[in-house]
Amino acid sequence: MHFTMETILQEIFNELRKGKHLDDKLLAKMLHRHNKNLSDNRQHFVKKKLLPFYLKVKEADPARWESWNVTPGLEKQMLALLQVKPRRTASGVATITVITKPWACASDCIYCPNDLRMPKSYLSDEPACQRAERNYFDPYLQVASRLRALTHMGHPTDKIELIVLGGTWNDYPLPYQIWFVAELFRALNDDDLEHNAKTRRAFYKSKGILNTEESLTENARAMQQKVNEGLLTYRQAIASLYGKDSAWEEVSLEQCADFDELEEHHRRNENARHRVVGLVVETRPDLITADSLKLLRRLGCTKIQMGIQSLDPHILKANNRAISLEKIREAFALLRIFGFKIHAHFMVNLYGSSPEADKADYQRFVTEEAYLPDEVKLYPCVLVNGTKLNAHYADKTWRPYSEEELVDVLVADTLATPSFMRISRMIRDISAHDIVAGNKKTNLRQMVERKIEELDKPIAEIRYREISTNDTNIEQLALKTQTFATAVTQEFFLEWVTPENRIAGFLRLSLPKADYVHAHRASLPFSPREAMIREVHIYGKVAQLKQEGTSAQHLGLGKQLIEEACAFARAEGYEKINVISSVGTREYYRSLGFRDNDLYQQLAL
Repeated sequence: MHFTMETILQEIFNELRKGKHLDDKLLAKMLHRHNKNLSDNRQHFVKKKLLPFYLKVKEADPARWESWNVTPGLEKQMLALLQVKPRRTASGVATITVITKPWACASDCIYCPNDLRMPKSYLSDEPACQRAERNYFDPYLQVASRLRALTHMGHPTDKIELIVLGGTWNDYPLPYQIWFVAELFRALNDDDLEHNAKTRRAFYKSKGILNTEESLTENARAMQQKVNEGLLTYRQAIASLYGKDSAWEEVSLEQCADFDELEEHHRRNENARHRVVGLVVETRPDLITADSLKLLRRLGCTKIQMGIQSLDPHILKANNRAISLEKIREAFALLRIFGFKIHAHFMVNLYGSSPEADKADYQRFVTEEAYLPDEVKLYPCVLVNGTKLNAHYADKTWRPYSEEELVDVLVADTLATPSFMRISRMIRDISAHDIVAGNKKTNLRQMVERKIEELDKPIAEIRYREISTNDTNIEQLALKTQTFATAVTQEFFLEWVTPENRIAGFLRLSLPKADYVHAHRASLPFSPREAMIREVHIYGKVAQLKQEGTSAQHLGLGKQLIEEACAFARAEGYEKINVISSVGTREYYRSLGFRDNDLYQQLAL
């Protein structure tokens, strides 16, 4: 190679100092000038290595870095050029997904994977799962790994949404739940992250916990075969691998904490370098109660993911999903009245269903007052080895939809999704080689959107309309308000939109219905006539906290949405307004006059 990383960086800075606008094409030409034999793949490799090299010099060799004379403005331009996958933080937040340790599940759905290296329903080849295994499923180590990767990719990490996936959250012991969340916050608060991470890895290694692909595969091989053949249940095998007399049993004794410890981490995070602006956990509708939601609020949770899959009782029963519609409706009511954002999972092509039945089922989900989620993962059922769905595939009582059928269903569902809902995903991160039958195309969403565009029909759902990485002209924004009723609230969806109906920010306001609040007063953490702000989100480029920026996040749009929400609540006769704030947004709401009030922050109207 005829150049060094420093040579390329110096040329980038020189060109930027001249006022030139650099992009990937110009960077490729620059690299080609230094080495005409550099392949496209090698050029991509060099680009990915430039930013980590720069950050390493800045941290470890400050004298050398200072000799480069990099101003904050110059650094900002360089970061924009070298950032990898800019859409990762286009929503205004850097997301970190972590996975809980393998654990038994009370359910046994016929389509659900039974990978013994993972908590139920997850597969070891999924990216977040691979990262979790390498880090011993330790929350601190998973955060440390992801923070490092995001930084090296050029993404700011001052605003973090934590997504906790894995087994059903409520199935884990309470001390483990508290410990897991406390360690997430500890990592984000820690100023000596790399040193402490090294110590932790040594601890797990000393206890004999495995973390390499080969050792993990071999460790689970015999029992996995028995599970796949139906000779053992997932629960039985998990108990044997991770239960009594295993290395995991000894480690589990260390995996506990109390609320005093957690709340101290919360307090530190209010002003930390990496603040938590959202905490999401995954659970089942039948485990959602008033008491469990109070506990989740103490943990700092703001959003709940839950598997619904279908509203057809016959389909649920056929797929061995033992959850009644009554429990699903009750879960939605409680989550909404407590202020949580509701992220539901919905599946098409389940055993016993059909394309037309799927369309009708989803139509109910997004129109009936008992449901109306804020976000939805809408994805097709696929066949994975070791599941009970294999028998139905073998006897031809279940088949995957053809590509044409699948796209047709998802087109209809996308068009049925209202403007206050967001379709977050249309596929799961299951590797193609793990899928025996069903959709393997990773660009399924693009196929669906392209088909809709060919039909010349508008897409209303939020993700399609996000302004993404674009800056925002505040003078062109308009504030729109949509109202709709749910079973327990009157909802106001306030959104800033561009002339093209792109969304720059939104707020969800819930006005609880008096009859529901009075009927459940003893179990609710607030009084009648108290409104609830369930979400405030401003899109645009992530800019560092306390720095100026031209993105939507720095135009005061959130404050204006909150003022408008307060005006609506006041006009409807509500006396106070609560906000289900995240730990890292508490200071922001205090600056707007909200005061801390147990599980929420509150403002008198």
